[in-house]
Amino acid sequence: MKAAVLKEFGLPLSVETVPDPVLGTGEVLVDVVATGVLPYTAEVLSGERRYLLTLPVTPGAGAVGRVLAVGPDSTHLAPGDWVLCDPTIRSRDGGVTPDITLQGASARGDGGLRLQEHFGQGSYAERLLVPTENVHPLGPVDEEDVARWTALNLCLVPYGGLLAGDLRAGETVLVSGATGNFGSAAVAVALAMGAGRVVAPGRNEAVLADLVRRFGPRVRPVRLSGDEADDRERMKAEAGPIDLVLDLLPPSASTTPVRAAAMTVREGGRVVLMGGVGMLGGADLALPYPWLMRNNVTVRGQWMYPPEANSGLIALARAGLLDLREFEVEEFDLDDANAAVAHAADTGGRFRLTVIRAG
Repeated sequence: MKAAVLKEFGLPLSVETVPDPVLGTGEVLVDVVATGVLPYTAEVLSGERRYLLTLPVTPGAGAVGRVLAVGPDSTHLAPGDWVLCDPTIRSRDGGVTPDITLQGASARGDGGLRLQEHFGQGSYAERLLVPTENVHPLGPVDEEDVARWTALNLCLVPYGGLLAGDLRAGETVLVSGATGNFGSAAVAVALAMGAGRVVAPGRNEAVLADLVRRFGPRVRPVRLSGDEADDRERMKAEAGPIDLVLDLLPPSASTTPVRAAAMTVREGGRVVLMGGVGMLGGADLALPYPWLMRNNVTVRGQWMYPPEANSGLIALARAGLLDLREFEVEEFDLDDANAAVAHAADTGGRFRLTVIRAG
């Protein structure tokens, strides 16, 4: 089969013929039709992000495609079914602390690297080998519109954070990083889940205005000044008590806007940290012990999402609550994988999908 291969960090992808994956028990072989390219993919391929990734590797995290073949323990999936491939692969013998690898992207620790030995090859390829539990039926899909369904792989990340924060219908959530790729998707997902208001802080007034245009008055924009105390008070004043804060700021951000956002949460509120602050060095996030304790604030980290998030998010999209038509799509052939990576970096995401069509 054809695949785009990274042989050394910093080198372009090499599109070449590689051996087909071999199906085993507990696995599904999928014909990849479309796979998304994240805006920071170039940083992963250059080594700048310092992700644990064993080379050579076919990159690509997640895909939409058709089932080609299933193992003997699969009783519901059938060849030809449209499916979403979840790249968050967990060891089956880890109990409550499984090892995790992000297929075609990164790993968590030595155990995650061991998983990469078998499930490390990603979706910039014509076929993808996936654990059975990571393949989720989509139902009928219009092939002309299939690329837009790759938005689910993007939206799964903030959806996992909102589930971790136990977002309930009618609540107010603040999305720290709302003007970015994952953050803007978080705004859409939070509203689809029934959030009463979404506070959207940021520096770019045009992007903030676009969020309001897309989603209406339930989005409450706040232009950040960079003064932590002032920004915090203006965010708190915009929409009343804030029940949940979800941080999705990237590694390039400082801790100042993260802390300003986190400390807007009401007494008894929740803060979920999903961003990349501190991953590349620099100051760590400091939150005042007395404020946390006396205000009964819950702070938790969340990496990715639970397995059941896939079916929940598909249901939101099928119901029209999460409108995938919000996402603009630019498609590239697999042969043009390097151009797709460059395009994703240049456009920067935010309701713009860069998609590789492999089938």
